[in-house]
Amino acid sequence: MDVRRLHPIFGAELSGPDLSQVPDQALIDLVERLMDEHVVLCIRGQGHITDEEHLRFARAFGPLELPGMYRPDEPRRMAYGLYDASNLDVNGEIVDRESLRAKFAKGNEIFHADSSFNDMPSKWSMLRGVIVPPERGDTEFVDLRHVYDELPQAMKDRIETLVAEHSFAASRIKGGASPEEAARIREIMPGAMQPMVRISPSGRKSLFVGSHAFRVEGLSDAEGTALIDELIAFASQEKFIYAHKWRQGDLLIWDNRYALHRGTAFDYVRYKRDLRRANVNEYGEERSAITAPLRAISN
Repeated sequence: MDVRRLHPIFGAELSGPDLSQVPDQALIDLVERLMDEHVVLCIRGQGHITDEEHLRFARAFGPLELPGMYRPDEPRRMAYGLYDASNLDVNGEIVDRESLRAKFAKGNEIFHADSSFNDMPSKWSMLRGVIVPPERGDTEFVDLRHVYDELPQAMKDRIETLVAEHSFAASRIKGGASPEEAARIREIMPGAMQPMVRISPSGRKSLFVGSHAFRVEGLSDAEGTALIDELIAFASQEKFIYAHKWRQGDLLIWDNRYALHRGTAFDYVRYKRDLRRANVNEYGEERSAITAPLRAISN
């Protein structure tokens, strides 16, 4: 197997594994080590694997966060357990650019950590490129450990014990959702509280903020919003960003505890994009973070 860096600060590429085979302990240990060091890892050349093999590999690293419940007879394009991050409908055709689902997807173009609004202990996301556009559509990443290291000491002291509220509705509003649409989301995804500074098992501190954060405990709404915006702006500096240029068959893994990511625009109505994501938790049972059907907010 071959490992190379993707960015001077973080990120690595792993070539050689065949994820259509049951992962052995050596591969599991290698991926864990590379993720601990690099936060973002791309495993190349996995265009041949099935949804079930994707899910099997994800489960080697922890229990899955399952998508919201669907009716048993409701058609799906992919195996249950995977999240649909595409611009395609169940028939494989491009979704209307003016649909609610497409509008919600605009929120993914702001830096965020997947599932920070859930009460479940999110670990990694594993996103597989089944169909990727021939141009644009990069996914950008920031290593929040390095960002924390670069913060002025006064800011580190200020945020040391602060806790922020994260909500999926908040990020969808930033992406252009209406107050009525956001209210529907809040009914089934109430949000979660997260520390603004996280500490890894090794003792390294990391900033933890993103577009799902919208309120800071103990601060006025205006003060909290201003602080969150200031931190996201600091973290979004070009020098901190790794932009992943997709190849078909990439399996891209990132650590939601210590990294932010965002999708970038592509020619939505011209190109199909089929990305399928497994969310891995640190521990717990495999369950959905919500109890109402996701279809209620995706039509």
